[in-house]
Amino acid sequence: MKRIRRDQLREGFSMVKVMAVGIFDLLHAGHLHYVEQAKSLGDELIVVIAHDETVRKQKHEPVTGHDLRRRMVEGLKPVDSAIVGNPPGVPIFEILNTIEPDLIALGYDQKHSIDSIREGLQQHGFGHVEVTRVEGLSDDLDGTRKIIARILDLWPGSEGGPYEED
Repeated sequence: MKRIRRDQLREGFSMVKVMAVGIFDLLHAGHLHYVEQAKSLGDELIVVIAHDETVRKQKHEPVTGHDLRRRMVEGLKPVDSAIVGNPPGVPIFEILNTIEPDLIALGYDQKHSIDSIREGLQQHGFGHVEVTRVEGLSDDLDGTRKIIARILDLWPGSEGGPYEED
């Protein structure tokens, strides 16, 4: 069955379900841009929020827990629903049985190889799922690390921080 966007629906076509994935720690404009871009690719957007243990294993200690990050992302207008991803040890492709996406939208700064993902999808019976990378936001504060660096630049010492009383 062919899949097309909601504004093109006709008899014999179905809606496109898009899946986006990420950590979404310290929610910022780059995250909003990512989900806006992902939503523009289909009709329903489901976002998978990285499990806290996955974040610890792959990047850093999360600033906010996965339940709060899920709530915040689900509150964004383009997002139809958000779920917490599986912890490490659970095969990454297992979540696809729950979501059943037509398309996986990767962020511009996500290091995943599209070819490797396609190969894994094929090996796990999801060869019909498309994978694409969305465009980034042309803003100098489009990432969590950039925002943290900017804050540290503004308040470099232990005194004069944003919450210190005069």
